[in-house]
Amino acid sequence: MKRLIALLTLTLLLTACGQSAATPTPVPSATAAAYPAASDAPTSIPAYPVATDAPTSVPAYPVATDAPASAGQTLVIMTHDSFSVSEEVLAAFTAQTGILVQVLKAGDAGTVLNQAILSKNAPLADLLFGVDNTFLSRALEADIFLSYDSPALAAIPAELRLDASNRLLPVDYGYVTINYDTATLESAGLTPPTSLEDLTKPEWRGKLVVEDPSTSSPGLAFLLATISHFGEEGDYTWKEYWRDLRANEVFVSSGWSDAYYTQFSGSSGAGAYPLVVSYATSPAAEVYFSEGALSAPPTGNLLVPGGSFRQIEFVGILKGTQHEDLARQFVDFMLSETFQADIPLQMFVYPALPSAPQPEVFTQFAEVPSQPAGLTPEQIEAGREIWLSEWMEIVLR
Repeated sequence: MKRLIALLTLTLLLTACGQSAATPTPVPSATAAAYPAASDAPTSIPAYPVATDAPTSVPAYPVATDAPASAGQTLVIMTHDSFSVSEEVLAAFTAQTGILVQVLKAGDAGTVLNQAILSKNAPLADLLFGVDNTFLSRALEADIFLSYDSPALAAIPAELRLDASNRLLPVDYGYVTINYDTATLESAGLTPPTSLEDLTKPEWRGKLVVEDPSTSSPGLAFLLATISHFGEEGDYTWKEYWRDLRANEVFVSSGWSDAYYTQFSGSSGAGAYPLVVSYATSPAAEVYFSEGALSAPPTGNLLVPGGSFRQIEFVGILKGTQHEDLARQFVDFMLSETFQADIPLQMFVYPALPSAPQPEVFTQFAEVPSQPAGLTPEQIEAGREIWLSEWMEIVLR
């Protein structure tokens, strides 16, 4: 069934997020040392409808017979495994410009960035898509991108344009937040928590599953949200909060797919945990992939103050490209309404272009948090490795 295929492929929101089918890690755990280094922590926003057999390299699309002078030239965009775009949209770009587009999927977003840095003297592609705001500063410090002041940026909100040099241009954004299982809470006589602090209370003992921030993008995003909300100084910091979550039997999964589809009670896995760190668009995805079986989502968003984190994904032209002009044309195309309107149902995130139409399932069931976490890329870069190390000591010791 299409929904089951799509649901399984959501694992690629998070292959790009470093998700795996590995055995989940309950708390406490004695295997913290087995987790990969924090520098490899993936960072990508989820893409629900990605084919499970997606090739590492997607073939270039054919050129229209009446294509312009650039016909036949190939442009390579390197990206994470959950990147998805309609064939018709790429074909429209080829028909418009004559440029063939080859999509090179190179693993999770952290791996993609690392590969781009290591190969900067002989780049593997012309463009890179998938760097997000948790790794923005690292990507810019590596000096692997060319600056491009695309005219299309004029229509993109300033709040999404985090690189003043325009080496990385915003394409989409989404929100990591906690989802809850409506039916399970109702049957237990519980109303959804109204604050992050509520999750440490006895009635929520053993009811929350999160992802390991060293191996999962939403896990890292939720950790950053708690750091932003509770801070690093004072009587009750983010460290005390996580100690309390641990004492309240929070469950830690290595990745989003296990957390959402196995441990979470509101998904197809029918697990034991009615609360899960996921995405604010997940309820909309549940309805969309039900193919008409659901008129309302079985899950809700826990949009408590400070409990959400906005991820922004960027595209950049790699230094060393032999096709800078072609790459600029594709960046312009990615910021155009044609490409932007394709984003929601391809990757289940929001288009950066405000005028891009959104599907009805988004307008009905996807919610935007009013108080997302407020950490700058510079703050994240300065603290990320220390925070991950401290989190592992607190939660997985």
